[in-house]
Amino acid sequence: MASEYRLVSYAEGGSAQAGVLVNDRVVPAAALLQGGGIDASSVLALLHTWDTSHARLAAAAETVKPGDGFALAGVKLLAPILYPGALYCAGANYWDHLEEMAEIAKRVTGKAPPMVKGKDPYFFMKTTTASIIGTKTPARLPPFSSQVDWEAELGVVIGKTARKVAEGEAFDVVAGYLIVNDLSARDLMKREGTPFGMDWVGQKCFEDAAPMGPWLTPAAYVHDANNMPIKLWVNGVLKQNSNTSRLVHGIAEQIAYLSRHFTLYPGDVIATGTPAGVGMPRGEFLKAGDEVRIAIGGCGELVNTMVAG
Repeated sequence: MASEYRLVSYAEGGSAQAGVLVNDRVVPAAALLQGGGIDASSVLALLHTWDTSHARLAAAAETVKPGDGFALAGVKLLAPILYPGALYCAGANYWDHLEEMAEIAKRVTGKAPPMVKGKDPYFFMKTTTASIIGTKTPARLPPFSSQVDWEAELGVVIGKTARKVAEGEAFDVVAGYLIVNDLSARDLMKREGTPFGMDWVGQKCFEDAAPMGPWLTPAAYVHDANNMPIKLWVNGVLKQNSNTSRLVHGIAEQIAYLSRHFTLYPGDVIATGTPAGVGMPRGEFLKAGDEVRIAIGGCGELVNTMVAG
């Protein structure tokens, strides 16, 4: 069986390096590729020449031996992409999450909203450099919020410059997949004293608001991104347990929609939405010391412990 690889960013000597994970060994990407006109200074650089980079990396992964590079257990992983040019986030995009929110609305208003698929997906954006952290990095809870919630999401990584992509060709521009935790300050969802009710910056954009990782799984190793199990635990208790087959707007629809409005660039990440099981419906929110663990089929596990901001 061919050796699969994953792309990682890791800390070495006070700087970030691009690495290739094969089994339990992390090999510097630059050493594995040995030049050849490919910029291996970062994962983002590799994504800018993705077709060539992936072919070379897949071949090179076959040559990695058990003693090469570093043991994964001894490596400090950073967020895989330092940093995406854009992080797009789909809202209200799992059928089970819509059902969950409809039940809340019914309890509050006595009337449940209709469960229908909208014409287009619904997006907001999160900050990248200010918010993205890697696995096993403490996530600082913002001091201005007491209701920070978890949201497990599959992240789609763009591997080609893309504009006006048809749905049937959307997966051609995908480099791979990773895990995103869309941490959300629920007590900052709405703004008072203005007709513009939703506060997307207050709710979604704060330090450490977007844990991401643990690595980038190339699309070639994912059989069906629209059928991947997605689970989240808080302190070992299962909170979210769903499958990307329950997406309202699938991955191809999301790429096509976004690319109609602007150009997508290599390294951009699309967080595709979260399933049922978030804390808000139960009045459960994260506190310092809580461990959040997310697993998505083929993408590893993203683990972060909450600390006071």
